[in-house]
Amino acid sequence: MKKIETTHTELTPEEFTGLSTEAPKEVAVGLPAVVSSFKHVLGEMNIGRGMKALLNLNQKDGFDCPSCAWPDPDDERSAIAEYCENGAKAVAEEATTKRLTEDFFAQHSIDELGTWSDYELSQRGRIAQPMYKPKGASHYEPISWEGVFKKIATHLNQLPSPDEAIFYTSGRTSNEAAFLYQLFVREFGTNNLPDCSNMCHESSGVALKDTVGIGKGSVKLEDFYKSDLIIIAGQNPGTNHPRMLSALEKAKKSGAKIISVNPLRETGLVAFSNPQTAAGLLGKKTPLSDLFLQVRLNGDVPLFKAILKLLREAELEGREVFDWAFIREKTAGIEDLLEDLKNYDLGQLVQDAGLSLAEIKEAVEMIIASQNIIICWAMGLTQHKNAVDNIQEVVNLLLLKGSIGKPGAGTCPVRGHSNVQGDRTMGIWEMPPKEFLDSLQKRFGFEPPTKHGYNVVDAIKAMHEGKAKVFFAMGGNFLSATPDTVYTAQALRNCSLTAHVSTKLNRSHLVTGEEALILPCLGRTDRDIQNGEVQFVTVENSMGVVHQSKGNLSPISERMLSEPDIVRRLAKATLGAKSRVEWDRLLSHYDHIREAIEQTIPGFENYNERVRVPGGFYLPNGAREGDFKTTTGKANFTVNRYTPFVLSSDEYLMMTIRSHDQYNTTIYGLNDRYRGIQNERRVVMMNEKDMEKADLKAGDVVDLYNYSGRHKRVAHKFIIVPYSIPEKCLATYFPETNALVPIDSYADKSMTPTSKTVVVQIKKAPKFKKIF
Repeated sequence: MKKIETTHTELTPEEFTGLSTEAPKEVAVGLPAVVSSFKHVLGEMNIGRGMKALLNLNQKDGFDCPSCAWPDPDDERSAIAEYCENGAKAVAEEATTKRLTEDFFAQHSIDELGTWSDYELSQRGRIAQPMYKPKGASHYEPISWEGVFKKIATHLNQLPSPDEAIFYTSGRTSNEAAFLYQLFVREFGTNNLPDCSNMCHESSGVALKDTVGIGKGSVKLEDFYKSDLIIIAGQNPGTNHPRMLSALEKAKKSGAKIISVNPLRETGLVAFSNPQTAAGLLGKKTPLSDLFLQVRLNGDVPLFKAILKLLREAELEGREVFDWAFIREKTAGIEDLLEDLKNYDLGQLVQDAGLSLAEIKEAVEMIIASQNIIICWAMGLTQHKNAVDNIQEVVNLLLLKGSIGKPGAGTCPVRGHSNVQGDRTMGIWEMPPKEFLDSLQKRFGFEPPTKHGYNVVDAIKAMHEGKAKVFFAMGGNFLSATPDTVYTAQALRNCSLTAHVSTKLNRSHLVTGEEALILPCLGRTDRDIQNGEVQFVTVENSMGVVHQSKGNLSPISERMLSEPDIVRRLAKATLGAKSRVEWDRLLSHYDHIREAIEQTIPGFENYNERVRVPGGFYLPNGAREGDFKTTTGKANFTVNRYTPFVLSSDEYLMMTIRSHDQYNTTIYGLNDRYRGIQNERRVVMMNEKDMEKADLKAGDVVDLYNYSGRHKRVAHKFIIVPYSIPEKCLATYFPETNALVPIDSYADKSMTPTSKTVVVQIKKAPKFKKIF
């Protein structure tokens, strides 16, 4: 009998904050979003600083939103409010005038801070100076910047191999900082560059690269206004990408239909009140979804297979469904796909999708009637074991309809972090292509390592097993973002040094190696001055537009450095005279960094000139032009397997999701306004029929269990909330339930953790009565 080890969420507070519930909202944004935006901004700074920030947010001569990667319009932009509610919250968090000085860290031990919630940690303000935790110490203490880089360099240079160091990157790092960062890491001698892409759209990149030749989406924002049909699958734009709602409204007015596929009937998929108009502020709404398919968790592959099967039947009946001219000229593999569809029973596919045949047939008729189709998706498709198959089925549908490589049609993976796509373009990847490494060698004169490095899952395992001893994070909240929280925490504790480049305090600063450092950096809103001249950086949005971002606020501390300068100083301290890179010249003006990028990465010709054009420029995109750079030279149909989950009577599939007062691991507040869940995060959204079968009632306090491998994972003290969700499916917020996501459960090919399909059991918590 195998040994069972128990892990649980001891790393996060398990206190309730006062749950109240109401009916979910029927319309997104409108006046409540405006009120919420200004409430958050004015709660963090005075009105002058707040308005100065908001009026420059997402403007062509301003700074890029530090929140999501949804693109700005190429043409008209609102002069006063080219941002959304969560963008305003992100700016409020970053531009706050609250400061964490050395006195704060002297007053509060690391253990005490560990008892605070993520929300409480983030509300204390910007970190104002570098901090250091010595070995065995209970508190952080101040340290000079010279001491910071000497400490890191000593640890790195004492490693027996460069591969024992891990260099993580979050998605908000600028192109300039990301390029320098990977340059330093590779000159140091490793490709250990895991990043947040590994946990979100890695599955998209793998699927798209194999099928259409580029791991990015193929559409521009203007394509939404030329589309006949937009399918939104596994995405919640109302909370995660609110500015997308304006594009959907405009698309509807241009005649597009919308199909939404999601386990939750999210408000942002239902209707939208545009706050840019007087009517929208007064409550006038635009209905969005023409058809809503409330699919089961991981029901996407059977749904799309059922759609493909019905499309094939309609084609065999003599209806003009497939774009055969496009298929014959531009694609490969159609015969294998059509042959494979014969192997599936339509009734079983419909059942596994959790829908009715009538609903799927309605979707099929909308698809048949459409010539130009866009399919958008996010984590709802990418965080399953069969995530790559999910996305390749999406591509199959688009290829059958000839809906890639023409206006109004194509693939649209909607990225999360504001520059996560740009970071990958800059070389933040553990598996760099040979052409990129050859370019680095030609430009800089050193030989980069060719051995593949660690992705996020591999990095956690390497630290856990003692194979990696130094962890350096360029932004992010690694512990709270990753799976299997207690396992990951032990991995970090096994390190000799953990170091984080950060703006705000987060839980990753409280679970450390023997020694730990916090390196405070400038944010997007901060004015960045190098050699007496204000600099700008550049970013890439979800649709491949590279544009500038220039902060306009005075930093709240003189002891913060820009991310490029942090990399420069780290590289010089670590590599010394051995380095072949002209670090000081590159940092003397960021134009020099962009010149180096231009000389290294295709698509950045005349970088400094083109990025100074208001709005920036588009990177080359073969799929957008119908030029598919795959192994066959064509877009590839794929045959994708489907194995349904088999659950026992006491098991459920759980997905982790964000609340509306949240962006990734940053908690802005305790309310999930659209879902009607107020002042609480420790909740389990559950189907009422499942509740009845399990003898559970609204307000019951339960513990959640996951059994995988040799571990029993437990997340304690969650409140049952009845919700409209398919049977045998649950929804919970992350990071509170990340402890239940097994480290060894990840997507085939991409190794993305399966945060949307976690098998759990529910047990009533002892000593607790109903909360409400």
